[in-house]
Amino acid sequence: MKKGRLIVISGASGVGKGTVLGIMMEKHPDFRFSVSATTRPPRPGEKEGVHYYFVTKEKFEDMIARGEFLEYDAHAKNYYGTPRAQAEEKQELGDVLLDIEPKGAMQVKQAVPDAILIFIMPPSLEELERRLRGRGDTPEDQIALRMERAAWEMAQRVWYDHVVVNDDPEKCADEILHILAKGQ
Repeated sequence: MKKGRLIVISGASGVGKGTVLGIMMEKHPDFRFSVSATTRPPRPGEKEGVHYYFVTKEKFEDMIARGEFLEYDAHAKNYYGTPRAQAEEKQELGDVLLDIEPKGAMQVKQAVPDAILIFIMPPSLEELERRLRGRGDTPEDQIALRMERAAWEMAQRVWYDHVVVNDDPEKCADEILHILAKGQ
């Protein structure tokens, strides 16, 4: 059986990655989603092992020391990373979607050169800030940090394989699915 592709989806916090990924997975239930580990606390409605693996900073740092991550990064005062064994296990079953940041995406591309990297852009910085505020779960100091980081993240799009603007989640998901279908 042919091993699945690693498909990296990146974009600034609030750009709608989760919504777009949800639509993609509804349309193609054969995709596998790689669940990241994080040291941040769960948001309302998030479930352990579904949205993230929620771990302590100490445990995350132990996992780094043991080389257990395909990629990892620290931002907004927390760690985020993709457990290597989980991603490889899911790749044996088919294409794997990773929702990760640019530093992690670069690590994946170095480790797996045929990984497909797709960056989702917001329609504008103003819209991105409106979406972050609209969540109602992000403290003001975090919004400022995320907007600062968003500018850096969007500058990283130049080395991604594809860039898609999310002005409509359904349209954005369809555009990504079209890109992936052409790559088969």
